[in-house]
Amino acid sequence: MSQLLLEIFSEEIPARMQPGAARDLERMASDRLKAAGLTWDALTTYAGPRRLTLVIDGLPAATPDRNEELKGPKTSAPAQALEGFLRKTGLTQDQLVERDGIWFAEISSKGRATTEVVAESVDDIIRHFPWPKSMRWGTGTLRWVRPIKRILALFDGAVIPFEVDGIPSGDVTEGHRFMGAGQPFAVKDFADYRQKLERNFVLLDAADRKLRILEGAKAVCAARGLALVDDDGLLDEVSGLAEWPTPILGDMDPQFLALPPEVVQLSMKVHQKYFAVRQPGKEGLAPHFVVVANVEATDGGAALAAGNAKVLSARLSDAEFFWTEDQKVGFDAWNAKLKDVTFHAKLGTLAERVDRIAALAREIAPLVGADPAQAEQAARVSKADLASGMVGEFPELQGIMGGYYARLAGQPDAVADAIRDHYKPQGPGDTVPTAPVTVAVAMAEKLDTLVGFFAIDEKPTGSKDPYALRRAALGVIRLVLENGVRASLGKVIHPAGVMIVAGQKLSGETQYTADLLSFFADRLTVLLRDKGQRHDLVAAVFALGDDDLVRIVRRVEALAAFLATDDGANLLAGYKRAAQLLKAEEKKGPLPEGAVATGLPNQPAEETALAFAAAAAASAVDAALEAEDFAAAMTALARLRAPVDAFFTAVMVNSDVAEERENRLKLLVQVRGVMNRVADFGQIAG
Repeated sequence: MSQLLLEIFSEEIPARMQPGAARDLERMASDRLKAAGLTWDALTTYAGPRRLTLVIDGLPAATPDRNEELKGPKTSAPAQALEGFLRKTGLTQDQLVERDGIWFAEISSKGRATTEVVAESVDDIIRHFPWPKSMRWGTGTLRWVRPIKRILALFDGAVIPFEVDGIPSGDVTEGHRFMGAGQPFAVKDFADYRQKLERNFVLLDAADRKLRILEGAKAVCAARGLALVDDDGLLDEVSGLAEWPTPILGDMDPQFLALPPEVVQLSMKVHQKYFAVRQPGKEGLAPHFVVVANVEATDGGAALAAGNAKVLSARLSDAEFFWTEDQKVGFDAWNAKLKDVTFHAKLGTLAERVDRIAALAREIAPLVGADPAQAEQAARVSKADLASGMVGEFPELQGIMGGYYARLAGQPDAVADAIRDHYKPQGPGDTVPTAPVTVAVAMAEKLDTLVGFFAIDEKPTGSKDPYALRRAALGVIRLVLENGVRASLGKVIHPAGVMIVAGQKLSGETQYTADLLSFFADRLTVLLRDKGQRHDLVAAVFALGDDDLVRIVRRVEALAAFLATDDGANLLAGYKRAAQLLKAEEKKGPLPEGAVATGLPNQPAEETALAFAAAAAASAVDAALEAEDFAAAMTALARLRAPVDAFFTAVMVNSDVAEERENRLKLLVQVRGVMNRVADFGQIAG
């Protein structure tokens, strides 16, 4: 078995495109080689600032011979069908085999050299690579993210000869643009390739580049008694900017620390790709930064640090200007601007959206223990900073800047905190607000989004969710569950829908409430499934029509615990048997209704015992559900397990005596009804 080494060497590949390019190269190479019949032991791809690399170990020298039988049309089929089959196979009729009135084609082909397959595959991969953006250069027709300079292709140490749009393959690559040997060099296999790259100041693996950045940045900070501010997103990005990353500590003008730390850190990150620095044990930032250079400077990076400090000062001076000017404007002027900003053509302006959020926040406030007036007050200025200069420059700071400006304007802390945090939670890893006013505004903001787009029939479809409605629904669910908000979702959704439909003069009946509740059920199912709960249990509980999310989750948890016991599993089996029997009877006509009789002549003891047990369970279940003691409800159901088992063992439901059959069907209807008060057991698998 042999090794394949492929490198596509080009001008700089944007850092944001590198991870996707590595995945695409792996997928495309795998698909094409598998289609040719090749197998291997290991396949790895690497992406860096100037190269995509593929290494495959354990490839055979050739593809296997193939013997394939293709089934064709019947011998009695029209001539056109046979002609089409012959074209497909490339055979003549006398080469076909007839068996049981059907034509078969037996096709044999010799294996091909792996090098031949690889050459064709690489050409196809390069010509069809799915870069988000690509370009042409020179006089060729090839498109790539940046001009390709070299193609290295080795199989078992030997060059695979081919060319792509005039670029020949070879065994040569290059090291670091500035620090390397300055000359291309030949390699013989992957180990030699990787070793020589490192000698020429190129770290091939992104994981190695990240480790070098992290360790180096922490070291230069520690040398000055400082600590690095962690930023995984920035680390991912800068690891794609430098082949030999070298962290350097720089100093910034301390006057800029008067700006909010989020402004300083974001300005560093977005414009300059710098890491922020802090002093251990102290809040806020330190007047320093870490820049990741692509060279090891002879002066230890002093000149680079000084140059970058000047650039950063210019950036922060702009931010300081916005900070100062914004404070002269204020919320009233910003809110007035929102009247001229369209939120959505069918949902009005941002100002109209703010009015809806404010009214809804006031409605929600009592449910979460918030002051209604403060909730409305916070909501009315929650979107104002969208018109500020700072958020215009740094959209990522929306909400955050509003919170700062609100405090400077003398707004209560609860209002300022609500403005700052009302977008939260924005993702699975984001924190969930707990302050009552913030919870009210955050729920109102997300519900207005959800109800609005559902009311105009702009729902997510498949993988498409342009308005991030799934994220908004998950945000509402997490706000409700992690704050223990006891409320009917339907009753909260309804006033939001009324405001949207009336305010935007939408015509026709809308199904947004039912559709949205179903959407919430799907999102809750996903959330609980990620926590280990079964999706069918959520469906079984939602089927009862309850839309109190806290109660639903408690019921699902109790149901899961019950079904994990022998009593639960066996009772579910009994339920399935009863439900199947009742379903068959319903096809014949309506099921009998009324009380179950006891003390009938020759009535089996097991029938009587189940009748009393079902009646007792009904009372106990109702009391437990009223108290929301779902564990007690499950305990009451567990007492049915033995009587149900005994009934099905000893009693024939479809008795020849009509009175007996009717009474036993009533009994099974009663048992089914008692269990379905807890959950729709018919939707539970097993």
